[in-house]
Amino acid sequence: MRIIFHGENAASFSQGFEELVGPDAEIRILPDVLASPADREAYAAAQAIIGVKFDAGLPMPAGLKLFHVPGAGYDAVDLARLPAQAHLCNCFGHEQAISEYVMSALLARAIPLTDADARLRCGDWAYWAGSPERVHGEIAGQTIGLLGFGHIGKAIARRAKAFEMTVHVANRSPVATSALVDRAFGLDELEAFCGSVDALVVSVPLTADTTGLVGKAALAAMKPGAVILNVGRGPTIDEAALFEALRDRRIGGAVIDTWYRYPNAGEPNILPSKLPFHELSNVLMTPHMSGWTSGTISRRQRTMADNIKRCLSGAALTNVVREGRA
Repeated sequence: MRIIFHGENAASFSQGFEELVGPDAEIRILPDVLASPADREAYAAAQAIIGVKFDAGLPMPAGLKLFHVPGAGYDAVDLARLPAQAHLCNCFGHEQAISEYVMSALLARAIPLTDADARLRCGDWAYWAGSPERVHGEIAGQTIGLLGFGHIGKAIARRAKAFEMTVHVANRSPVATSALVDRAFGLDELEAFCGSVDALVVSVPLTADTTGLVGKAALAAMKPGAVILNVGRGPTIDEAALFEALRDRRIGGAVIDTWYRYPNAGEPNILPSKLPFHELSNVLMTPHMSGWTSGTISRRQRTMADNIKRCLSGAALTNVVREGRA
């Protein structure tokens, strides 16, 4: 099978891929911009493409059997343009890393290890046990709210329970209470959900329905000391409403990993928002890194290689977003 890794993101999964799919695979790595005729010809001849986007600016691969996104989101894939016979699949394997990121961020807010270290190096025993003025926080007993209860939400819930947290969930489809979920809300109860938690984690995918889902009303319903974490897609939280709530200290803080603007060819060092989040002291900013670990790459490689082999053998695929038509 002729396999194309298209773009820098996809190429991250190419090392060792031949060992997973077998020696008969013909693998080629192409740049994000297909400037040369040879690159465009190779893309058009592909039977399997691993890439993050498919649009009118790319050659039409008439013989394409499988388009595999090397992640969960496929909003940059034009489904109407994708060849009818091609399957579209995505992959996960990032929930382990993202859930660790979330728990690390919550623990760092409660347990000031870095500040304690810096102070003690100067002879300042600011957090020394024995006085109520020197206590620090803990996450046990706090309530974490999971907006979205897919792969990421479930992984966070398991870890939150290990830390003795109460778990509330708001989801489009109904979620039953269980050993993982103490209370469940519908999206029509978003304000009540937001007001019930100490930490709100947003992990819903970006769709027309979820764009701006967390807006002024939802943020206003949050507790004054609550923190909001976004590990889904930036625009699921209204940009201006979030900035204003943080600037005016109406909520306790934010941990933001997914943003509103990203680097491009003309602006490789662009700030992640048109608004000055970087000037706010109650925001922890990270560059869409929460799921990007060696473990994520390895798990996704195995998923994609397995699907390519299934496609070749005619077996049922996994993580199918759209079935190809014969």
